[in-house]
Amino acid sequence: MRFLINNQIGKMILSIIILFSTVSCSEFLDEVAPSNLSPESFYQIPDHAEAALASVYADMRYMGYGAGIFSSNWQLLEALSGTSTTETAQNSDLNNLYGLVHDGNTGHVVNYWNGVYKVIAQANQVIAKVPDITPMDEAQKTRILGEARFLRATAYFTAVRLWGDVPLITEPQTASSEDFLPARTSQEEVYSLIESDLKIAEAAGLPWMDASGRVSLAAVKAQLARVYLTMAGFPLQKGASHYQLAASKSKEVIDYANGNVSIGLFSTYGEVHQENLKNTVEHLFMLQYNNVVASNPMDNMYPNFKPVTYNGPSGTGSTVPTPAFYNSFEDGDLRTKNQEGYFYNTYYTNGSGEEFDLGAPYIFKHFNTASNGTKDNPGSRNNNLNVPQIRYAEVLLLFAEAQNELGGPTQEAYDALKEIRDRATLATPALGEYNQSSFREAVWKERWHELCYEQITWFDMVRLRKAYNENTDGFDAFVGHVNLSSNQALQEKHLLLPLGTQEMLNNPNLKPQNPGYPG
Repeated sequence: MRFLINNQIGKMILSIIILFSTVSCSEFLDEVAPSNLSPESFYQIPDHAEAALASVYADMRYMGYGAGIFSSNWQLLEALSGTSTTETAQNSDLNNLYGLVHDGNTGHVVNYWNGVYKVIAQANQVIAKVPDITPMDEAQKTRILGEARFLRATAYFTAVRLWGDVPLITEPQTASSEDFLPARTSQEEVYSLIESDLKIAEAAGLPWMDASGRVSLAAVKAQLARVYLTMAGFPLQKGASHYQLAASKSKEVIDYANGNVSIGLFSTYGEVHQENLKNTVEHLFMLQYNNVVASNPMDNMYPNFKPVTYNGPSGTGSTVPTPAFYNSFEDGDLRTKNQEGYFYNTYYTNGSGEEFDLGAPYIFKHFNTASNGTKDNPGSRNNNLNVPQIRYAEVLLLFAEAQNELGGPTQEAYDALKEIRDRATLATPALGEYNQSSFREAVWKERWHELCYEQITWFDMVRLRKAYNENTDGFDAFVGHVNLSSNQALQEKHLLLPLGTQEMLNNPNLKPQNPGYPG
């Protein structure tokens, strides 16, 4: 923590600083030389506020940072879920995650902690310093503060779900700060801050959608729905009151979408990973990537040493579907159709040559055809595809699940579920054929299949205390469920990650370690 929480703004602005001068995605990612900035001269004019906020957005990309050979931080949340496996097996930390034997020294665990707390530290600077900038347009100031609140809330939402009680830091820190070595705060208090931050963001005058990739009102409302649904389940178990809040907040987005074409489902799955459609329609919030600054980090989903891109055979394949999960989709599900859904089992040599058989299904959901090429069409070689964080598809499923928990399936909840299944070309039983229990599992199953490989499934497993069993097509209790990626059973301790060993040595106030882990 000592490394992360400081207010040396000169160091802060060595991170990527982006001026939001237009809504252009490319300009949104442009860097500005910081050589003429210092702690004394910073936070003096509106452009400083915009640049500081841009650094928070940039730091949100921690999930895509490298975590050793053939691995990135985001694989933490995929390896644990059991829906993927690895073809490389050359990264010991990633192997430990797949094998459920990770500990406080596992690189991905340490990197995630450092990543979320850097976002928090940067957001705290913006929230503390921007209000005093004068003169500055009040609407601009309110919007910037709302965006910073959303980003801080999102970081804390990740932290509290991964580690439980975590330090709650809301002010810029120095070595002389009273809470420079903070103790952990109860999950209840952390969620209270998350809710408060998101409500402030909701009232900040943000547009419903923002094609530049900045936080939108739709993203804030969807994130609130996520938070309320999580609070309704484990570990807080707030139940009906928060299912109602989740249903109401997601319904606000759905109601807006029903009257406005700017939000909705894409008509095809290919559009979900179509570069020129990022930040639009279904994509309510994404992490912004541009090859000039940072290129898309999902390459570890490529097949191992198979020539599906202009690079020819290359060593990746450290996140590939388990056969059992791929086979768990219903017959005829368009999401499994080769190169049309979320998977592919053939592609074109070096991205644009002759078609060849991959020998197994691989993840197509994050595959950038504009960059990698298609048949007889060489790609740009610049992977500017964003990484989705909140899609409208999830909003429909949030509403369907929450509404059902309030007393059983309603027509509106059914319609939301059916919209997901219609796009997959799947028949949906009539509403009268469901009861509360069967509808609940139908929605859960769609979450596993529709939202797979978007770093969401693990959080579902933790809040539900359930795991999808690919062999039975049902749901097991979390504890005792066997991850088919490793044939290892989940234990009670796996509901939380361990705190980093070095972090606990630096700050003894973080003790005790989470149950079941050494230290």
